[in-house]
Amino acid sequence: MNRRQFLGLAGASAAAVVAGAGWATLIEPNWPVVERHEITLARLPARLDGLRIAQLSDIHLSPLVTAGDLLRAVHLVNRQAPDVIALTGDFIWRDAAQAANLVEPLRQLNAPLGVYATFGNHDHWDGPAEVASALAAAGVTLLVNEAMPLATDAPLWLAGLDDVWERRQDIRRALRDVPPGDCTVLLCHEPDYGDEVAAYPVDLQLSGHSHGGQINLPLVGPPVLPWLGRKYPAGLYRVADLQIYTNRGIGLIAPPVRFNCPPEVTVLTLRAGG
Repeated sequence: MNRRQFLGLAGASAAAVVAGAGWATLIEPNWPVVERHEITLARLPARLDGLRIAQLSDIHLSPLVTAGDLLRAVHLVNRQAPDVIALTGDFIWRDAAQAANLVEPLRQLNAPLGVYATFGNHDHWDGPAEVASALAAAGVTLLVNEAMPLATDAPLWLAGLDDVWERRQDIRRALRDVPPGDCTVLLCHEPDYGDEVAAYPVDLQLSGHSHGGQINLPLVGPPVLPWLGRKYPAGLYRVADLQIYTNRGIGLIAPPVRFNCPPEVTVLTLRAGG
């Protein structure tokens, strides 16, 4: 390789690095995508076949993720016309005052069967009272180790655990009112807790927490994943009779990059099976 070729290759490599850095910091973090999946649940009543759940997770309002970013995701959710909306924790990052900025965007979420949420670890670390107050003001039902039946014409329960990282979860308490045999969807921030959930009569677990790693290298995968988000970091999994879906999240934390791991709005269509 002569000098001119070397300099040309070096220049092209530098340009690629700059372009990649620009994409990962300026474009991909601000470009949420809709992930659509059909999930067959053996215990789902036939009359509820086709019910649609939209999921948002890991909003992490902060100087890096604004109320405007959240509002864009909210509009994207509403365009999917879901029957119910699930918010699986980590609403803020490092600043409890950010919780107030959740109210107006989340208030615009629209689903005939309601909007439900559960805490994440950052909510407990940064301001659980403020987050709970903001969710209530936005008309979101916060499920803390409890379950409630959705207002459908056949039995379907939505349960929510408190945060696992903080050891506040109580799955026995959460499921105590669910009749044996009824189909149950569980909101649990940390996906890897699914190994414990699989021992209980839960059909589907919706989680977040991992952000998909924020960086997903080809042939390598995410270089870094958080505790309790390493085994089931993104997408759909099965553990015995339990299915787990892990959402990559809408927001991010430092470093403020996403590469091959865009923010996600999930739409799950439930199918009756068995």
